[in-house]
Amino acid sequence: MNKRALISVSNKENIVPFAKGLTDLGYEVISTGGTLQLLQEAGVDAINVDQITGFPEILDGRVKTLHPNVHGGLLAKRDNRAHENQLKENKIDPIDLVIVNLYPFKETLAKTGVSDEEIVENIDIGGPTMLRAAAKNFQHVTVIVDPTDYDDVLQALQEDRLSLAKRHQLAAKVFRHTAHYDAMIARYFTEQTEEAYPETYTVTYEKVQTLRYGENPHQDAAFYKEAQATPLSLASANQLHGKELSYNNIQDANAALEIVAEYDAPAVVAVKHMNPCGIGLADQISTAFERAYAADPVSIFGGIIACNREVDKQTAEQLSELFLEIVMAPSFTEDALHTLTQKKNIRLLTVSMSKDGKIHNQLKSVKGGALVQNSDQGNVTAEQLTCPTKRQPTEQERADLLFAWKAVKHVKSNAIVLAKDKQTIGIGAGQMNRVGAAAIAIEQAASKANGAVLASDAFFPMPDTVEAAAKAGITAIIQPGGSKRDQDSIEACNAHDIAMVFTNMRHFKH
Repeated sequence: MNKRALISVSNKENIVPFAKGLTDLGYEVISTGGTLQLLQEAGVDAINVDQITGFPEILDGRVKTLHPNVHGGLLAKRDNRAHENQLKENKIDPIDLVIVNLYPFKETLAKTGVSDEEIVENIDIGGPTMLRAAAKNFQHVTVIVDPTDYDDVLQALQEDRLSLAKRHQLAAKVFRHTAHYDAMIARYFTEQTEEAYPETYTVTYEKVQTLRYGENPHQDAAFYKEAQATPLSLASANQLHGKELSYNNIQDANAALEIVAEYDAPAVVAVKHMNPCGIGLADQISTAFERAYAADPVSIFGGIIACNREVDKQTAEQLSELFLEIVMAPSFTEDALHTLTQKKNIRLLTVSMSKDGKIHNQLKSVKGGALVQNSDQGNVTAEQLTCPTKRQPTEQERADLLFAWKAVKHVKSNAIVLAKDKQTIGIGAGQMNRVGAAAIAIEQAASKANGAVLASDAFFPMPDTVEAAAKAGITAIIQPGGSKRDQDSIEACNAHDIAMVFTNMRHFKH
């Protein structure tokens, strides 16, 4: 009896030469719908699946391969006498090779203006069922879900060396593929039903690249992206120049993008070790860079730069004077690219600054599990601030306070940010106590602290941070408020003529 191959593919890339190669090897080809039509028009001797099921395709194609004559042929163990006898009794012939890829659910989701009905109709039922059946029986059946495997499998069949290990590998790819497919469907339905934290949490990612190493050279790593990546994300970036990104590059670049997205005015953010070392706002991107650089000209060395406006020639010339790992922007002028590509080791990336307005979940692994939360989109406007001190902030102080508040949100806790004139001038990150973070920020700012504002990511449990700020010449403070000892800090501010505002929102970042 000739071997049989069942072919039913949505992605028809290279399927015709593969099918011809199979018929040349004596395979009987069974197919369905559009795939069958394509193969027959190309001269491939293929038969319709209804010739082996004895049952027509029904329900607009929803049912065509869900039949014992298909699944019996896929699931029967060829070395099991009882299975062989049952196939003969029921006049079922084995199927030796399955080539299936699925309805384009992911592509349908991405279409503009797509209806729920169209999305649901692109949920494949028969395809995953055949794939899973064939993969389960990989000891006897070869299953292919990825067109890139056609050539290798065909050559192995031609040379009679298709091993059990290869069939096992192909089966593993099938189960990864169907799990990925089902995870996308599960996410779609979960979002439709607005279940924030369901009883099981399934995520799926697509591999972008294997990285040279992880956080340290002795660690392996890879970069994966969401199936539907958001525009303002590193997963959607386009690299124009430079060597591939490292694990730490990706972490830092992601942090830089999250920060620069906070600001509507032209902004430049410099990041080191996932903390901002300088943030500058201005009317022009070149001036914004000057302010970000001046905020900390030491730490920016070897850092990551994110700009929320096109990089022009003037800005590029400023950037080219520094050693930088990455520069990201929505675009670069031709002159800017010419200037920056002279530097061999710099990586240049374009990233859309369009925000999709969605609240995205953050996933953090812990040993044996994961923590899931929605991303910190919280912010406040000037009207939402409350002022418990005798002195109100001036209009300039209020603008700097809101600027600093957006910055401190992205600094590792405990966090303090000093700012003046749309520029960070001192950042204290990741300290075990708040006054320690303030001391680092004040020391960095030095004389610039006089007349500056201070932002704290969480409330003051005691007035020591206010006292330190007063000694440095800080004139206004923004903090969440809510401590049992708020009054102590309020009185300290009043004693030093410092204006303090409460946000009633904290920004811990662990």
